[in-house]
Amino acid sequence: MTGAHTVPRPDRWRPSVTVAAIISRQDADGQERFLLIEEHTAEGLRLNNPAGHLDPAESPEQGAIREALEETARVFTPSHLLGVYLSRFQRAATGEDITYLRLAYAGTVGEPVPGRTFDEGIVRTLWLTLNEVRDSADRHRSPLVLQCIEDLVAGRRYPLQAVTTHPSVLGLSGV
Repeated sequence: MTGAHTVPRPDRWRPSVTVAAIISRQDADGQERFLLIEEHTAEGLRLNNPAGHLDPAESPEQGAIREALEETARVFTPSHLLGVYLSRFQRAATGEDITYLRLAYAGTVGEPVPGRTFDEGIVRTLWLTLNEVRDSADRHRSPLVLQCIEDLVAGRRYPLQAVTTHPSVLGLSGV
């Protein structure tokens, strides 16, 4: 019905929207390495891509830049959209069932920003080879950690413009 008022349904499925920065670099020895963070989680110490929840009034690209800075103390410059991922996680301790919708961006980072510290819970950053990432899969926070890196290595790329954020999300007037 056109114009009908809809009542919010408490049982409506609402995935958690997250953003991630997938970052690689070539070392002096020519080895490609990937930037991961080590963080405290409810499941113990885990490895993750710099990632987190999308905040209100930011685009997914802005969110990935913010999360990378907060978790690595480095400025992230996205080059392309790597992909949009849907995954489900069940917390063993509580039985909580969460579905994540992740927008992953590939790009580069600069050197650590002087005086900048990591977000609470972040222990350190690591630059790992693809084999080291694969070998540590049992410590990954999510199966998307490895999936995103494998997609980057495979050459997956979409233009940044593939994701459009309407100005109304950013709180811009006149919309």
